[in-house]
Amino acid sequence: MSVIRRRLRTVAVAALAAGVALGSTACSKSDNEGSTGEGGQVKLVLQTFSNFGYDQAIKDFEAANPNIKVEHQKMGELRDFQPKLVQWLAAGSGAGDVVGLEEGVLLGYVQNHDKFANLLDLGASDLKSGFPEWKWNNALTPDGKKLIGLGTDVGGLAMCYRKDLFQQAGLPTDRTEVSKRMSTWQDYIALGKEFKASGKAKAAWLDSATSLMQPHVMQNSETFFFDKDNKFIGETNPIVKQTWDMGLQMAADGLTAKAQRWSADWDAAFKNSAFATIPCPSWMTEGVIAPKSGPANSGKWDIANIPGGGGNWGGSYLAVPAQTKHPKEAYLLAKYLTSKEGHLAAFKEAGAMPSDIAGIEDPAFKDKKSEYFSGAPTGQIFGDSVKNMKPVFLGAKHQQIWETVVEPQMQAAERGQVSSDAGWKKAMDEAKKLTS
Repeated sequence: MSVIRRRLRTVAVAALAAGVALGSTACSKSDNEGSTGEGGQVKLVLQTFSNFGYDQAIKDFEAANPNIKVEHQKMGELRDFQPKLVQWLAAGSGAGDVVGLEEGVLLGYVQNHDKFANLLDLGASDLKSGFPEWKWNNALTPDGKKLIGLGTDVGGLAMCYRKDLFQQAGLPTDRTEVSKRMSTWQDYIALGKEFKASGKAKAAWLDSATSLMQPHVMQNSETFFFDKDNKFIGETNPIVKQTWDMGLQMAADGLTAKAQRWSADWDAAFKNSAFATIPCPSWMTEGVIAPKSGPANSGKWDIANIPGGGGNWGGSYLAVPAQTKHPKEAYLLAKYLTSKEGHLAAFKEAGAMPSDIAGIEDPAFKDKKSEYFSGAPTGQIFGDSVKNMKPVFLGAKHQQIWETVVEPQMQAAERGQVSSDAGWKKAMDEAKKLTS
């Protein structure tokens, strides 16, 4: 991946009706037997994980294309959806007409791209100038001849914090002052110790030691578990081990809630105000924190700059599996959802930061403030966080290594079930087996 190019310019984005209307491209009822809706509508299945924020965007697309009906299947978290998608692709049936691919699994699909339609053949080459170079290139085969996905969001980083808990502990609550007090990760840890020492806030400083891994590594390294030749380097990448040690030292110092992320335990920690801070990519704000914390905590959260200055965590793509019976219609759905209009609707609904240049520059993003997060200028904060971002190379098995090996071992060490050293050794041994 190359450094994001910020020569932001005016990009001509077609109007909704003109840009996505199908006209004569719709298939006939006989051509679509088994996948038509009422009145001969083409039925498309969209499968995503987590919260892409597409409810309104889909309604807008359907309104402009009355001959298409979209069934949006929300497949739970990535760890729920990914194994199923792999099976459906291998079987040649079961996958949606359009599917979400997270950046941590993308390279594996690029390497085995025969299961996906070539979006360049469907007209996607016209969209290239509308995306940052790195976002476009991530979904492109090495020879540049096939594109398997269009970029949805980018995970600009910030630090979400509970200002009511800060106030209880005698810490500043103003987001500008909070940002100054945690400008580096060392400052952040020191502030956490001050929070704990006050004894006044009945909460931990951080939700989980594992929440540091993505933001800290992706700020400080151009690689993660794999080098750019896709060779496993997890145990020799010093930033990975440094972050492991930093998170577990915070746990040992009593600064983490030891919540297991993406579990009922984590959900309860949000609702029960069990922790005061959490590194938050854009998609985690309205799409995760707000619904998990609930209406009772609206206005108690705020957003400061991420320690260390900017960065990215997450971001996805929409792809069209080769097994679809409606590649043209599926492409047009993916095209709309990743257009400026689609991106801005997703940002409004779920906080998913646009990855297209026109969306990033639009006032609807740049000037956005979040009522739930105390009026925080989310567009400005997350937009600034990616200006000097250096994208990180994620190997073909990155997500598998993280979700099935490294995070579980780090969680076990955080909870005292194994020592830090033993957990690290087991994680690296298992990771090497998966990559051998």
